[in-house]
Amino acid sequence: MKQLLFIALAGMALQAQAANPHKDVLKGPFTTGSEVTTQCLTCHEEQATDMMKTSHWTWELEQKLPDRTVVRGKKNSINNFCVAISSNEPRCTSCHAGYGWKDNTFDFKDKTKVDCLICHDTTGTYVKDPAGAGEPMAKLDLAKIAQNVGAPVRDNCGSCHFYGGGGDAVKHGDLDSSMAYPDKATDVHMDSDGNNFQCQNCHTTEKHQISGNAMGVSPGGIDHIGCENCHDSAPHSNKKLNTHTATVACQTCHIPFFAKNEPTKMQWDWSTAGDDKPETVDQYGKHTYQKKKGNFVWEKMVKPQYAWYNGTANAYMAGDKMDSNVVTKLTYPMGDINDAKAKIYPFKVHTGKQIYDKKLNIFITPKTYGKGGYWSEFDWNLAAKLGMEANPTMLEKGIKYSGEYDFAATEMWWRINHMVSPKEQALNCNDCHNKGTRLDWQALGYQGDPMKNKQGPKHKQ
Repeated sequence: MKQLLFIALAGMALQAQAANPHKDVLKGPFTTGSEVTTQCLTCHEEQATDMMKTSHWTWELEQKLPDRTVVRGKKNSINNFCVAISSNEPRCTSCHAGYGWKDNTFDFKDKTKVDCLICHDTTGTYVKDPAGAGEPMAKLDLAKIAQNVGAPVRDNCGSCHFYGGGGDAVKHGDLDSSMAYPDKATDVHMDSDGNNFQCQNCHTTEKHQISGNAMGVSPGGIDHIGCENCHDSAPHSNKKLNTHTATVACQTCHIPFFAKNEPTKMQWDWSTAGDDKPETVDQYGKHTYQKKKGNFVWEKMVKPQYAWYNGTANAYMAGDKMDSNVVTKLTYPMGDINDAKAKIYPFKVHTGKQIYDKKLNIFITPKTYGKGGYWSEFDWNLAAKLGMEANPTMLEKGIKYSGEYDFAATEMWWRINHMVSPKEQALNCNDCHNKGTRLDWQALGYQGDPMKNKQGPKHKQ
């Protein structure tokens, strides 16, 4: 009996060791993230090499825009949230999959700077310092975390993607903390009591290259993700519904609302920052005015805006000329009613008002964080000067701040792909047709409701 018990216990020990082989390898103690990575490299140097080829590491990607080929990513794009990372790195790079990106001297070839734990922590205790250039928070038990690494789950990806723009649900609208353990009404695919998809179920990954691109930073990136990867191109029992799939994306009907649980930021007006007036909050408890950042508008259960999208997008690049008399689209979808590749997709459209150079007619990348930054000095001239001097793109183009600034309107289009509702909650015919107002038919290029006048894209009739 004792021998059988010994064999059973030995078997259990082997199973535990096989399930978690890192406890005997990663002893610790560790005081920095790089010390952990140095240990990881003894077995996983090839994986680190692969990781360093990805846009999660480089924060840039060569991509084709409609009028040019660019190298673009979080590293050099301009948005209408926190604007740009140049000169603000310690704050912005807290979501970089690395350690120590404090300024332009960061060594992207140093493998010990790769952060393995941000994606592979299974303890739920790993947290990066929000202003620490990607370093972990002090006093974490890094040995325990390193000894319990595993395959990523939604929380790993969400630690950055749910909080883009500086807070929960700020940027995407369809990605927020509620997606960590969503119910079926929030998302049928990730429903934690149902399908329980992890991010990589759709964002398939090979050699750390994760499929899919956010249109905001990679408008010309190739997107290999589509509903047809799993679903038939004619999925409905109703033939009339199936005819819609030629011109209407699945997401348009099956994501009738985003920001279902957490409000998302829809407007950011930097021009009002600096006023000495009381901070205000809305019914959701979200700031609607802060001296450091200006005015905000937050919304919940948001109806998307709709536009034709052919799989490509265009974008404003740092140094491009702009016209302050019109709204500048920092990112926007390409396609129209006559484009054979285009379908009607749902989008979050974030509007803003941000600083630009009045003489040069270009958007400025201000320094907001740290010494001399706007959040410390409330001096836009100084913030503009320091930010432009630290921007590699501006330096490369020989662009210097002229000394005159104002604020101009912008918008960014973010494609909605998550928060897929149960089929019973999908849009029905009358939401768009007859007296339905969900779609602005004329804005989409129709004369009116195509069910009444039988008008449609000629190439798809």
